[in-house]
Amino acid sequence: MSATESVRANYKVRASELLGRNWLNTGGKQLDLETLRGKIVLLDFWTFCCINCLHVLDELRPLEQQYSDVLVTVGVHSPKFEHEADPDALAAAVERYEIHHPVLDDPELVTWQAYGARAWPTLVVLDPEGYIVAHLSGEGHAKGLGSLVEELIAEHEAKGTLHRGDGPYVAPEAREGDLRFPGKAIALENGNFLVGDSGHHRLVELDANFEVIRTIGTGAKGYADGDADSAQFNELQGLTALPTELAAEVGYDVIVADTVNHRLRSVNLSTGAVGTLAGNGVQRLLDTENARQEVQPTQLGTDATNISLSSPWDVLYHPSGKVIVAMAGTHQIFAFDPRTSAVSVFAGTGLEGLNDGKPEEAWFAQSSGLALDGENIWIADSETSALRWIEVAEGEAISVNTAIGTGLFDFGFRDGQAEQARLQHPLGVAVLPDHSVAVADSYNGAVRRFDPATKTVTTLAKGLKEPADVLVDTSVDGDPVLLVVETNTHQLVRIPIPAEALVVDEGASQTQRPKTRVQAGNHEIVVRFAAPKGQKLDDRWGDPTQLKISSSPEELLLDGGGTSVGLTRTLKLNPEVADGVLHITARAAACDGEPGGEIPDHAACHLYQQDWGIPVVLDAEGESELLLDLRGVN
Repeated sequence: MSATESVRANYKVRASELLGRNWLNTGGKQLDLETLRGKIVLLDFWTFCCINCLHVLDELRPLEQQYSDVLVTVGVHSPKFEHEADPDALAAAVERYEIHHPVLDDPELVTWQAYGARAWPTLVVLDPEGYIVAHLSGEGHAKGLGSLVEELIAEHEAKGTLHRGDGPYVAPEAREGDLRFPGKAIALENGNFLVGDSGHHRLVELDANFEVIRTIGTGAKGYADGDADSAQFNELQGLTALPTELAAEVGYDVIVADTVNHRLRSVNLSTGAVGTLAGNGVQRLLDTENARQEVQPTQLGTDATNISLSSPWDVLYHPSGKVIVAMAGTHQIFAFDPRTSAVSVFAGTGLEGLNDGKPEEAWFAQSSGLALDGENIWIADSETSALRWIEVAEGEAISVNTAIGTGLFDFGFRDGQAEQARLQHPLGVAVLPDHSVAVADSYNGAVRRFDPATKTVTTLAKGLKEPADVLVDTSVDGDPVLLVVETNTHQLVRIPIPAEALVVDEGASQTQRPKTRVQAGNHEIVVRFAAPKGQKLDDRWGDPTQLKISSSPEELLLDGGGTSVGLTRTLKLNPEVADGVLHITARAAACDGEPGGEIPDHAACHLYQQDWGIPVVLDAEGESELLLDLRGVN
């Protein structure tokens, strides 16, 4: 079997029409399959909250550039959250992430359902005659897609069905201004603010009146160390200042989460010099041997610039001397020691979801904001719409806990007691002087407040445009105020901390993603996997495949949950539970080597993993088997 065959379907099905509310990046034109006939079409089903979808956008850029005359990528935006169905929010996201292909706005998930998508991201390839030739889930398919495109070019040029030339993409007008989609900000000792100007790929220092003092970075997307005029970042997000004595010891003042470069960067504020502290620029994946262990190793070593990271989103200096990192791409919390360069996993298994308890057993979901209260760490856990916290003693994580939030598919805008309160994709968090917690509730356009003493939630401000960060500002006369990074208005704003906050109840919601109808009782899970050419399953430590299955609520699964080897499982679904979510993680390990032969010494090995959260509803006429594809492409 060839590498291409590992992604190419063994059937030919006519593609369904592309239906939605509107098209973006087409100069106002409405596209259809007939318009795209003669091109190889790559449908990218995505939603702009999803870190995996953002990874795929970057994976596809080289393919789009290399095959610009024959390949048309169409982003099919299929929203998870209510806010993502707002056409203005989608247009801002398309601009923010510099998407250079047409995007179909599919708020009702019509095209999503027509193509049988079950996860974000999903990729579907159409040949120049309008037939589906591949259907893939998850990340890491760029090389296999490149091989498939080459095969389709040769095949359809020979048939005369390939049409070369420009595609339908039309670039929008460039935005002007000092800031462009800012992400995070910190206060400096000199009274100024340092802002991660994400859309301009640079740092900006502002004075107390928000006037630009200086910039650090060229403003062009890229990766380069150097002085303030030559350094480059790529969609940088969080930043944290080190204490004065530590900064003098290590030679830099600020650590930056350089998100799309998968690195931690250093900044010397006196000289403007930028360096690299951790990350090799390669997105982190679990290694094949340790991935089979239920408890992952936590110490990753001190050779920090040769350790892979994955979309660090925020950083926070901790009084233990560590810098805590919200590692959004692996759904974990990392730690970095500026003195020793040691990198470690502070909490989280790497599985996506909401699970409290011991740090090595906890699940996070795209954690995006960090704040400190004593030794404890507050976390904005965006994909579960949750406010979480880690109890810390003597610099070590003791337990992971949830203050607000119930799971991956539950969100809303509701104040009151914490167990009933709802957020929607929060991105930032700050501890107020009275030890209550302010949350940048991004997709609700609000700043919320959680009081740990009463376990109640209120609203401090509404009507904001995707606030991404919030911090306490003591630079003003009188009482402190909140400084909010309002991403989609490209500005920082100050709001008072009111004595009495609003109480809002706009309801609780669940994602409108279609639910799979399943029968109660026995239900078969089958995950299909084929290793690419030149690889064989890595059976040196036993069965190299694994399924981990759980449910929300837990009562949905009477039997079949947990972790075990193999890619098939029989579940027993509880007839007394009307609906819920099946959480499925599949893994398979393969190494370079031919099937039937020995794996060579020092062979490169690969872990293929995909997570699914599948909403289900019990129905006597529903399915009794669920087929999923774990495609192996390296």
